[in-house]
Amino acid sequence: MLRHRPTTDRIEILQGTLDLLILQTLQRGALHGYAIAQAINVRSREVLQIDAGALYPALHRLERDRSVRASWTTATESGQRVRAYRLTARGRRRLTDERSRWRRLSEAMAGVLNPHRWEDES
Repeated sequence: MLRHRPTTDRIEILQGTLDLLILQTLQRGALHGYAIAQAINVRSREVLQIDAGALYPALHRLERDRSVRASWTTATESGQRVRAYRLTARGRRRLTDERSRWRRLSEAMAGVLNPHRWEDES
């Protein structure tokens, strides 16, 4: 689950948004699970925090869908073996589609939340 700090002020997100965040994060290269969660946290200015209970099922779902591929590697910071996830060609296509859908949703939400914006364009 994604959450906002403080933890008592949770932000619920639409299903599929976590997949989009993961795919976008992996666009820059392979990462292990903890690094994915940290990257999302940092890039969102600590607004979005991913619980392991949501992250790993999403990664496994994306792997089953063949949007990501996992392989064992050694983490440079700890020296431990970890599973690194990387985007596949299918995942890159899915990312493009998901970003387009997100853009349409964002514009529609802005129209509802800011109705004068649409009236000004008419």
